Amino acid sequence: MSRTRTALLAAMALVAGATGTAFAVDPGSAGIAAVPCTVDYKIQNQWSTGFTAAVTVTNNSAAKSSWSLKWSYAGNQKVTSGWNAKLSQSGAAVTAANETYNAQLATGGSVSFGFQGSYSGSNAIPATFTLDGVTCNVDDGGPGGPTDPPDPGGPSTRVNNPYEGAKVYVNPEWSANAAAEPGGSRVAGQPTGVWLDRIAAINGAGGKMGLRAHLDEALRQKGSGELVVQFVIYNLPGRDCSALASNGELKADEIGRYKTEYIDPIKAILADSKYASLRIVTTVEIDSLPNLVTNTGSRPTAVPQCDVMKANGNYVKGVGYALNKLGDVPNVYNYVDAGHHGWIGWDDNFGPTATIMKEAATAEGATVNDVHGFITNTANYSALKENNFTINDTVGGKSVRESKWVDWNRYLDELSYAQAFRNQLVSAGFDSNIGMLIDTSRNGWGGAARPTGPGATTSVDTYVDGGRYDRRFNAGNWCNQSGAGLGERPKAAPAAGIDAYVWMKPPGESDGSSKAIPNDEGKGFDRMCDPTYTGNPRNNNNMSGALADAPVSGHWFSAQFRQLMQNAYPPLS
Repeated sequence: MSRTRTALLAAMALVAGATGTAFAVDPGSAGIAAVPCTVDYKIQNQWSTGFTAAVTVTNNSAAKSSWSLKWSYAGNQKVTSGWNAKLSQSGAAVTAANETYNAQLATGGSVSFGFQGSYSGSNAIPATFTLDGVTCNVDDGGPGGPTDPPDPGGPSTRVNNPYEGAKVYVNPEWSANAAAEPGGSRVAGQPTGVWLDRIAAINGAGGKMGLRAHLDEALRQKGSGELVVQFVIYNLPGRDCSALASNGELKADEIGRYKTEYIDPIKAILADSKYASLRIVTTVEIDSLPNLVTNTGSRPTAVPQCDVMKANGNYVKGVGYALNKLGDVPNVYNYVDAGHHGWIGWDDNFGPTATIMKEAATAEGATVNDVHGFITNTANYSALKENNFTINDTVGGKSVRESKWVDWNRYLDELSYAQAFRNQLVSAGFDSNIGMLIDTSRNGWGGAARPTGPGATTSVDTYVDGGRYDRRFNAGNWCNQSGAGLGERPKAAPAAGIDAYVWMKPPGESDGSSKAIPNDEGKGFDRMCDPTYTGNPRNNNNMSGALADAPVSGHWFSAQFRQLMQNAYPPLS
């Protein structure tokens, strides 16, 4: 959680300066009951003729089933477009009314919305705001003393491991897809992550549940006990610069939209007091920061798009902003994506990746206290634990590290990598109590192809290849892998330093299409998802190992799900 708090000035309007940010309101200047409502109006970006603003309204009066906020401009500002509220303007007077999904405003609850506007001359903050006719930011003389409300940046009530002693949310949409497959009922009750992979996913797109709908269902599943609900925050500008299948909707320079149209609305919903009893785990921006280390500059794996993202800093800024905003919600637990052993396990990647994690965790107002932990192997296939050989084995005088499969990596599997990388992150400045998550949704590698012992000792390659559980052509292969199986079922505190094994990637949801498929989700075609592709430097020019006839990423892939069940390890009963 962020330990800093913005000092807001009571009953005062500030003109936006060179920073493009302005505030009006001090919710701590009087008792909650005495100030009926507070408004935080921030100009986030400003240029010669326009600006974007974010507004947060907090209701300190009786709960509302609908709301309407009004203000008037002193200059000639015009609202041109908005989000998360119905905005209208008549002359200088502006009205922002609730949408259907954010009409409820509990006592002490907040709602946020944003808009883009135009102006000329000055762009002063409105002096007065009214919520349903009542003036905000002013003591109305009602009951309540001068006590300061709880500081959202103060001490947290978070537990050390959110998964311990808690159930985990079962996404009913994924569960229905799983149950519809032959034998799928055996795993349909498992908890999986909910992916917010575009702006439209926040409110629900394509007939799918939105964020509030999932949270409401989580409350229903919670009952009287504790419950964790898992969300994947996944919409950075220039997303997945090295993997076209999972490119996103936001262009490389659209950091403003990422903040105001994506993170801010998510934060506003998660901060609703209605959901304060849930333990909300956010997996923050998978497959992003490690790209800045491994796929830039003069490296043979470099990708021009990754050089762009390193130069503009928007991966670091975006992750920092997300951590800062989401970390201010007391029941949110941020876990940052940390790649996997087959990506970061080499000496020249290991330390630098931890360093850039620290850079992101201290950007855009975030601190390391906004990070509860890290997650490895998200949506990947790296085996949890290789038991048939160790990194210290030698064959014919050659180290296992010299084998083509290991290729001088220091780690063979995800458990050893996650535990070691955790120590590296602590050394880089993260809290010593951080915990790791490992995505085991597709790393079981069971079935008939699972080795029962070490390979032959005729060479270091036959020894490793004959004994390894992971049957990919190369550990850099990531798309819809043939032969994969469900891994360890989700469980809390399974090993030292590990908060949980999770199924953050819902099994059966495609990694990417095996051929180009037009779509309105901003997702491209990556040859690594083409089973005929012969590879590139990032997988040592091996075959892709991808399944044929795959749909666009995130869409249901029945053939893959059936394979995952067939090859599950531990096996399904």
